[in-house]
Amino acid sequence: MDGQQGLFDMQTIRAAVAGERWATEKVIAHYADYINELATVEVRQPDGSIKKVLDEDMKQQITLKLLEELPNFPLEQA
Repeated sequence: MDGQQGLFDMQTIRAAVAGERWATEKVIAHYADYINELATVEVRQPDGSIKKVLDEDMKQQITLKLLEELPNFPLEQA
């Protein structure tokens, strides 16, 4: 993401901080590619090659952490 592209409107931010399902789903969808990137691990194969694999448990943990931290978003700075 570069600059202002893809930023949320204030209504969405406030709703996500308040725990509104539609808004939290929008936030998760927005960050899905980044979450997948963070949860991708390299696994060495028997032949010595490296394979990138999405670790579903790590993906879930990252997503839960994001949802856990949403209420702490500093609305006064938004």
